Amino acid sequence: MAQKLRLTCSDCGQVNQLPADKAGDAPKCSVCGHPLNAGKVAQVDFRTLEKMARNDQLPLLVDFWAPWCGPCRAMAPEFEKAARTLAPRLRLAKIDTQSNPDATVRYNIRGIPAFILFHQGRELARLSGARPAADLIRFVDEKLALVS
Repeated sequence: MAQKLRLTCSDCGQVNQLPADKAGDAPKCSVCGHPLNAGKVAQVDFRTLEKMARNDQLPLLVDFWAPWCGPCRAMAPEFEKAARTLAPRLRLAKIDTQSNPDATVRYNIRGIPAFILFHQGRELARLSGARPAADLIRFVDEKLALVS
């Protein structure tokens, strides 16, 4: 029997289950049809982030940012580049800390941009400050190699 993989839809919040070997085949949410792992950064709210961090079986890298933050805005294209490179083995999401202040409290965010890597329902590692995509990719590869 094929191993199953749980992924939370970043659009509607539904937890989906699919064969693990289909994660790279552009799976879609069973409820709303939104792509689950398309190699793009998903904008999420606090509730959806909590579900993704807790339930998803693919690693998740989250960018904590705010629209007024210059380094955060400069970082956005690099984060998108990292998403294209890291898919389908990892998903990337962004949460606006100005609109979702509960996220900054829950995850003890002291400065932005800040990145948290989640894996197997827990926080695996953190990184802070604006960086090129290559640094983010290296960070993810190093941290995930430690748990493989």
